[in-house]
Amino acid sequence: MSREERTKIVRIIARLNIGGPALHVVNLNKGLSSDRFESLLVTGSPNPGEGSMLDYAQENGVRPLIIPEMVGEASFRPRDIKALLRLYRILRMERPQIVHTHTAKAGFLGRVAARMAGVPIIVHTYHGHVLHGYYGPLKSWLLLQMERGMARISNQLVAVSPLVKEDLLAYRVAPAEKIHVIPLGFDLEPFFDCGSLKGEFRRELELSPGDQLVGILGRIFPIKNHRLFLESATQVAKQAPNARFVIVGDGILRSEMERYAGDLGIQQRVIFTGWRHDLPRIYADLDLLVVSSNNEGTPVSAIEAMASGCPVVATQVGGLPDVIENGETGYLVPAQQPAALAAAMLKLISNPQKAEQMGRAAQLSVKDKFSIGRLISETESLYQDLVANKGVSL
Repeated sequence: MSREERTKIVRIIARLNIGGPALHVVNLNKGLSSDRFESLLVTGSPNPGEGSMLDYAQENGVRPLIIPEMVGEASFRPRDIKALLRLYRILRMERPQIVHTHTAKAGFLGRVAARMAGVPIIVHTYHGHVLHGYYGPLKSWLLLQMERGMARISNQLVAVSPLVKEDLLAYRVAPAEKIHVIPLGFDLEPFFDCGSLKGEFRRELELSPGDQLVGILGRIFPIKNHRLFLESATQVAKQAPNARFVIVGDGILRSEMERYAGDLGIQQRVIFTGWRHDLPRIYADLDLLVVSSNNEGTPVSAIEAMASGCPVVATQVGGLPDVIENGETGYLVPAQQPAALAAAMLKLISNPQKAEQMGRAAQLSVKDKFSIGRLISETESLYQDLVANKGVSL
């Protein structure tokens, strides 16, 4: 197709911080067929301590347009007016057929700007939601009203898992026919092939051959509940003298969690690494990964660990039950219960054969379900259907 015949998409995300949404939007902008689609990625500024995936985007040939005033936080400030006006001007200049927003702040500003600019098709993806577990009752209620209002001006909503869709329906954000499920998709080949890296990360940490390594990866942020991880680790340490714990990532609570590990008396057995980009090397040496969150969409760390053959113990929140089959490809436990999380961790630490069997099953379960090819194919089909149904001229 000529440039004039392709569907133009402007994709908007609040920030390219380290995590699943940033990987998702870069993969989409890179992977959509250049014969049928023309894509522009617009992003804002990361929050302190979140890390940036701008380098990852650029390495993959994606050059985002950055609006510094757009910051991912659940508040409305004068800079948001500036971000809204800049988005409006970009959309008036680019004249896309589709605006596709990701994350809450970009979802609000981007969809309002798209409506103001007369964009024919507006799509928003929920990578999870902030309707519980993040804020107090009043702010959560206000955010819910906002999401309901934004849903009314959207042509299509996308949820990254069936359980995220169920949550949105339970909150009456939109009717079922307006919410389409498209699971995340990633380049998992480096994780499937990480066996050759085994031993490198353990040598770096100077672990003994008999040490068992339990990890958690991601932002050290309230919703991720590293406090629960440390409380469970304390219980595990009492029964597993060779257990060591590694926290990969950074964030606003890092110093507090370092102090908390000291308060619990396990600071000598907990290692904080900060952000790392050699994740296959890390997963290759973990005996198990823990996800201790209070709320999640689809956590990338769980999928990457499973692709590496590393079993996962996780709280039963958000979209995690769509990723992990309890007792088969990992263990799911109730949120906020350190004893339950510790018990599941000990099941795997005390039974390496079970852990290896579960890791193999986990690897098979994610191979096709979370592939980039499937993500691209389903997203392209959605766009084509929306353009056809709307009767948009190219």
